[in-house]
Amino acid sequence: MPSPENLHRFDTFVNIIAKLRAPDGCPWDKEQTHRSLRENLLSEAYEVLEALDEADSAKLREELGDLLLQVVLHAQIAKDEGEFEIGDVIKGISEKIVRRHPHIFGSKKVRDSKEVMHNWEVLKKEEREEGKSMLDGVPRQMPALAYAYEISRRAVRVGFEWENIDGVIDKIIEEIREIKEASGTEEKTQEFGDLLFTLVNFARWQGIDAEVALREANSKFYRRFSRVEALCRKRGKELQSLTLKEWDDLWEEVKRDVD
Repeated sequence: MPSPENLHRFDTFVNIIAKLRAPDGCPWDKEQTHRSLRENLLSEAYEVLEALDEADSAKLREELGDLLLQVVLHAQIAKDEGEFEIGDVIKGISEKIVRRHPHIFGSKKVRDSKEVMHNWEVLKKEEREEGKSMLDGVPRQMPALAYAYEISRRAVRVGFEWENIDGVIDKIIEEIREIKEASGTEEKTQEFGDLLFTLVNFARWQGIDAEVALREANSKFYRRFSRVEALCRKRGKELQSLTLKEWDDLWEEVKRDVD
């Protein structure tokens, strides 16, 4: 049993996870593999994002712990398989951070954060395998809006960018026109994708995280729709029986009370 006064120590936590995976450890933990834990890792990452969106520090502390569990558990599985261990993970990321911050850990001078990001891309290019795209490091499993934001942001670092926000707005108008002119589901789907990609770039220009913005819009819709359901139950009405006018009136009523 770990000593209570040592529970704040990282090495104590690593030993706890190792105990779970030991021959006399937990049956469930011993059965886990990198692949079996994929969904857990994704779920915990989303719960961290939710805590950040809610600006709930207590929840964030707890969810970061759950995410850390996934990291250490994967490292322990790798150690059990003779691949690597948590110390190798820490060493690798430490070396990378020091290498990519020569203006902190070396003699290089920078003027601002923009130059820091430019240097970051130069250093990443030197590390990149020859012939690989600078976009290859962005996981394609990311949510589509977040992926669009990241690949466009990386392209911007090397100068692929509109001159001003008016260029982005003109592109949005162009994409809307192309959707209207498109024929057939396949063509409309392609044009709609182009519009979404351009909207993500508009958000980037405005300092808006499109993924966060859509999550907040989803949450707002959920709150308002749930309130409509509650009002209908209170008033003895069925959602399916509402007219369009009743839907509009209820929605406007809810909008006044639910942000």
